[in-house]
Amino acid sequence: MLRLISRHAWDVTPAQAREIQNELRVLVRIEAFAGDVRHVAGVDVGFESNGSVTRAAVAVLDAATLALADSAIARLPTAFPYVPGLLSFREIPAVLDALGKLTTWPDLILCDGQGMAHPRRLGIASHLGVLLDAPTIGVAKSRLVGQPDGELANEKGAWVPLVDKGETIGAVLRSRVGVAPLFVSVGHRVTLDDAIRWTLRCTTRYRLPETTRWAHRLASGPLPP
Repeated sequence: MLRLISRHAWDVTPAQAREIQNELRVLVRIEAFAGDVRHVAGVDVGFESNGSVTRAAVAVLDAATLALADSAIARLPTAFPYVPGLLSFREIPAVLDALGKLTTWPDLILCDGQGMAHPRRLGIASHLGVLLDAPTIGVAKSRLVGQPDGELANEKGAWVPLVDKGETIGAVLRSRVGVAPLFVSVGHRVTLDDAIRWTLRCTTRYRLPETTRWAHRLASGPLPP
């Protein structure tokens, strides 16, 4: 069930949002994920009506089979402007609404976006994880900050550290041979090794994990009847 551990205002300016990120970043915990995982969820967000409506989707999959077990969609008026590095303030209110509609609560959440691989180490996966005190992982399709430390081999499962200012903030991960890598990072209450392992575990023959693929269909595809 949805239970917020931390709260803050959402009707804020970009400057106030950055202050909130700096306050929440110290709450992010990097720790070995030791819980049983029966259900794993993907979170994705799309926009309708030229960005005026935020559409968040959560897809809960059976962790053993990756079959869809539950899902939810929420649509809210978009209340925060598009500002790079502050997308979680634009997206999380709708994500929380969608999570609140679930009947099956996930043990682990993979977000389509950054975790600690963020200028203030609080991308959407870390932000959501701290609010819920839930294990979360950031799985992004593009790099926001940092540089790969080394050359990435062209084989599934290969990875190199993503480094920013001398700190390893994530991993550049090859999820499929011959395609662009993913940028995986700790969200909350997992280690980077956990994040890499579960991203690969949820990935079949496509570049993106099934969690993201299911959530993306719900967030950006035709609305269910």
